[in-house]
Amino acid sequence: MSETFERYFVPQPSKFPILGAAALLLFGSGAAMWVNKVGAGPWIFFCGIAILIYMLFGWFGQVVRESEGGLYGRQVGKSFRWSMGWFIFSEVMFFAAFFGALFYVRVLALPALSTGENEALLWQGFSGAWPSSGPRVADAFTPMGAWGIPAINTLILLSSGATLTWAHYGLLKGKRSQLKLGLLVTILLGAIFLSLQAYEYTHAYAELNLRLDSGIYGSTFYLLTGFHGLHVTVGAIMLTVMLFRSIAGHFTPEHHFGFEAAAWYWHFVDVVWLFLFVVVYWL
Repeated sequence: MSETFERYFVPQPSKFPILGAAALLLFGSGAAMWVNKVGAGPWIFFCGIAILIYMLFGWFGQVVRESEGGLYGRQVGKSFRWSMGWFIFSEVMFFAAFFGALFYVRVLALPALSTGENEALLWQGFSGAWPSSGPRVADAFTPMGAWGIPAINTLILLSSGATLTWAHYGLLKGKRSQLKLGLLVTILLGAIFLSLQAYEYTHAYAELNLRLDSGIYGSTFYLLTGFHGLHVTVGAIMLTVMLFRSIAGHFTPEHHFGFEAAAWYWHFVDVVWLFLFVVVYWL
């Protein structure tokens, strides 16, 4: 009995890993110098950004050409899926750290600080109730309510997950127009979400006096919602690339992992927002 073995694709040596490392070095060092008011900091920072963008276009473009050229087999596809799965898991741990910090403050730290013997370390009349400006006295602020823009954004993101699934279904059935329309609508919903979040921040600063330095509530609010907004931005960019690839005729019902990877990421962003809406806005 003869057996056939699939040849595993081995890429040629590439310049892009070292370019990516150099870009991140310039990005990090430039940001540190910028914060510390070193004159060359902004230039180094944006130089790192430029090299990073060049690296992303070049490296991902090479992967797309190799994929469309039929160089990848089942083993490569499996490694891509494992890699994307571990990447999303690392993102889960990223947000878990922030949610854990919020849990620690609300459930453990504030009640402990509001006891009689610890109250003297802060100020008279300190309350362990949430939302709190503790452990420092901040200017009075109004916490962000759940019903309004946050609820609308929740509906928008849930709808975007449905439109993306509809696009995926179109791809599996060979309906290219459904694929492209679903992707376009999903991207537009993501853009509306980000626009409403920007308006929410403007409203919070101007009318609610809710700022990044408004104690522990302000810092956790902007940290969680801001990083989530960054992830929505990255997901929208990924879906935009998938839309252009779909217009160019890429992807088949049998081979479309690039689309699947972007869809996994977008659904992850949706799920994180549901937790964030309940914990940050509602409770």
